[in-house]
Amino acid sequence: MGGSLIDIKKRIASTKKTSQITSAMQMVAASKLTKSEQSSRRFQEYASKVRSITTHLASSQLRDIEGADSSSFDNNKMKMYNKLLIERPVKKTGYIVVTSDKGLAGGYNSSIIKKTVEILNKDHAGQDNYVLMTIGSSGADFFKHRNMPVAYELRGLSDYPSYDEVRKIVNSAIQMYNNEVFDELYVCYNHHVNTLSSAFRAEKMLPITDLDANEATEFEQEYILEPNEEAILNTLLPLYAESLIYGAVLDSKTAEHAARMTAMKSATENASSIIDDLTIKFNRARQAAITEEITEIVGGAAALEE
Repeated sequence: MGGSLIDIKKRIASTKKTSQITSAMQMVAASKLTKSEQSSRRFQEYASKVRSITTHLASSQLRDIEGADSSSFDNNKMKMYNKLLIERPVKKTGYIVVTSDKGLAGGYNSSIIKKTVEILNKDHAGQDNYVLMTIGSSGADFFKHRNMPVAYELRGLSDYPSYDEVRKIVNSAIQMYNNEVFDELYVCYNHHVNTLSSAFRAEKMLPITDLDANEATEFEQEYILEPNEEAILNTLLPLYAESLIYGAVLDSKTAEHAARMTAMKSATENASSIIDDLTIKFNRARQAAITEEITEIVGGAAALEE
């Protein structure tokens, strides 16, 4: 019985230490979540402005392209419009899959990978029909271990990623699209809904189809474009596409921090529950030991009286 009591005490002490660690990790994740939410909100203001300017400058091209049959666009006609705006026949699809480099985030990574694989199996007959680009070790290791086509991988992203950190993979994605390595690009990630929940998204980033010419801002006064509208759009449209992808990465990082905070909170609560159960078990065992000792003393005293 003595050995059992010692074992229970050791388990209680060990669980308390684990609880302290998970509680600290929960607070760290909560702090990161708050900062990440603020960063994401600030970026949305920038992205909204870029969208407004892009829509205004591209409005004439958008009206020409809207409703047109992309298959009727010959090479000469395509030169009239920016490549990023034109939907072409899809022979191969590109996917940027955003996961984390670290664990202890509950089902954050597994849900992204599972739903991405479901899309790949549903929409493509084989691996020749798609190409993957991964952000985060979890996704990269999963797909490479299964010999799936990973064209680019980015690891070691910071908790608050700057644009410079994702510039290479973003620029590579746009360059691969322009070189017709793939004909459309999706970003698969977990969208941050609130502290307790996130939602998987597979958002189409290229070609740019979310701009609406009807949203274009009209100005009463004329203004001069230097060098010209086409040259500005050639710079601005890739910048807008980059902002979409970078925004998804920031959103995904925010969801990661929320998932880790929730996971650590759940772990801390489970540890507290285990400690309560072990404490009850310890008290019962100690009570049983005391009862047994009393019984032995009473039995010994009775034997002496005889």
